[in-house]
Amino acid sequence: MRELIALLSGLLFGSGLTIAGMTNPESVVGFLDVFGDWNPSMLFVMGSALIVAIPAFQFRRARPILADRYQFPTRSLVDRDLILGALIFGVGWGIAGLCPGPPSRQSHLVT
Repeated sequence: MRELIALLSGLLFGSGLTIAGMTNPESVVGFLDVFGDWNPSMLFVMGSALIVAIPAFQFRRARPILADRYQFPTRSLVDRDLILGALIFGVGWGIAGLCPGPPSRQSHLVT
């Protein structure tokens, strides 16, 4: 049952990102081009995510539905590995113009 819920959650998340245009390189590059022809549409996607996530985190249950307890990260340090990983992710996203989350309709650009 957990695997089915995880699959459905992932499909819903990926579908939402695809519908929002996160798989369209032109939209992503347009959002990152702050000093050029800036496209603020991704800002609305992120804002919408916060509108849903903030109340969900505020009203979370004492125990998750499909697990014994919540599993929060134990590391809280901002170290070299975290910064390097974030830089690699951000630069790759900016160069390719693709969010690595959802499957892309234009996945041939990644190969």
